[in-house]
Amino acid sequence: MGTKGSVNRQRIVIAADRLFYSRGYNQTSFSDISDETGIPRGNFYYYFKTKEDILAAVVDARLIEFKNMLIECEKTTSDPLQRLHGLAQFPLQREQQVLQYGCPIGSLSSELAKEQDTEISQARLTAVFDLLKSWISEQLIALGQENRSEDIAKDMLAKMQGVIMIANVYNDTAFLHRGIKDIQNWINQTLSN
Repeated sequence: MGTKGSVNRQRIVIAADRLFYSRGYNQTSFSDISDETGIPRGNFYYYFKTKEDILAAVVDARLIEFKNMLIECEKTTSDPLQRLHGLAQFPLQREQQVLQYGCPIGSLSSELAKEQDTEISQARLTAVFDLLKSWISEQLIALGQENRSEDIAKDMLAKMQGVIMIANVYNDTAFLHRGIKDIQNWINQTLSN
């Protein structure tokens, strides 16, 4: 694929990402993506054979975004506890999107869990949660929680997803901020036990 091809492919992925996040995967058509990009629908097949292929590219892009977020957490501090607090605050960096659309991975995972024909993309979405779980576990191990690291990591992810979902449902900024603070307090309390 030449430069123009790479640019067009990237435009399709960016538009699909935005639409899948704001409308949902099932509510977004090739025509919607075409309208968003200005690229004729028939040209999509050069880059993506199916909508599932576009979805896979979107999830891969989100995985990269989450990897970059974790790298930023690591650059900010070498203290694993502060890194966990930083991760908990991530939804505040995207507050308006979180309030309007929920979690970019959690929302899509929930939607696709009901589908039979999206196994590949569901596996990719699981990879994003696995990345987060592993990273949290690494921080916990550095804090002396080897035996409980995976359980605590899953609990933290569940708490974050719950806060994001309720904040989204009620479009409640105050709840989002309070929920994040509660997660940080829970981290401190859990590690002190």
